[in-house]
Amino acid sequence: MSFQTQVNATPAPAVAGDFASTNPRASVLAGPGGLVAAAGGVTVGCFAWLDTTSYTTAANAGSGQPDGFVRNSRAGLITAYGAEASLVIPAGFPVELFNEGDFWARNAGTAAAVPGQKVFAGTGTGQVACAATGTALAGFVETTWVCRSAGAVGELVKISSRAQA
Repeated sequence: MSFQTQVNATPAPAVAGDFASTNPRASVLAGPGGLVAAAGGVTVGCFAWLDTTSYTTAANAGSGQPDGFVRNSRAGLITAYGAEASLVIPAGFPVELFNEGDFWARNAGTAAAVPGQKVFAGTGTGQVACAATGTALAGFVETTWVCRSAGAVGELVKISSRAQA
């Protein structure tokens, strides 16, 4: 572990995948045996797709609309020697996947997020990007989710499954 090199004046508002409100939320219905991370694990704070055969495994890669957003339930394990942090849920571990709710996510797009923009999901990573409705982002698919706070590229933003303001 490296020596601390930075001290913030205020704590971070959240970690990617945390709930952004106490509004109603809904989890994705899983198949028999529950919902677990697919081979390679699942990154929290990103979108995920279910395996369409058994509906029991989730992966951060897929096509079409993602099935839900991976909540940060503190299930990520630090498995790399010397690593300091991890947001990856290892393969076979339980995954909390939500198709409704308000969450914090890291803006992985190429431009700053603006409230009211649509949320896009990376089809290879599940990462979140915010852009205007109908924008063509390479490697991303437009979702029904909406950006609810401003944030620069790489910063945390609030996203919501609810379209109303």
